Amino acid sequence: MFILIADMQNLDSTFAALADPTRRAILARLALGETTVMELAKPFEMTQPAVSRHLKVLEEAGLIVRRVDGSKRPARLAPSGIEAIDQWLGMLRNALARNYDRLDQVLAEINPNQGGNPQ
Repeated sequence: MFILIADMQNLDSTFAALADPTRRAILARLALGETTVMELAKPFEMTQPAVSRHLKVLEEAGLIVRRVDGSKRPARLAPSGIEAIDQWLGMLRNALARNYDRLDQVLAEINPNQGGNPQ
């Protein structure tokens, strides 16, 4: 799987956003469903404007989307942002699996009698 340079730049902002524990906690809360800034601010010892700044970073990174609902702007997870992370991690999982397969082959060549047959 080949990842475009533009996708990597998006991943840079995504992982930079995820580097902050408060933003990760906000995403974990949003995994339960859409909610408002005031609801997101409750478990944290911070002001609503501080939470809004975190939400702006998450939105710019493509991890959340917000909509206008009267005077409220509820936030929810952005499927495309989460999918991009999953694709990147999938590429790493596949590479790791290939590395283990190659290691298994090398070990089998070194000791061909280890195929589960007791000697």
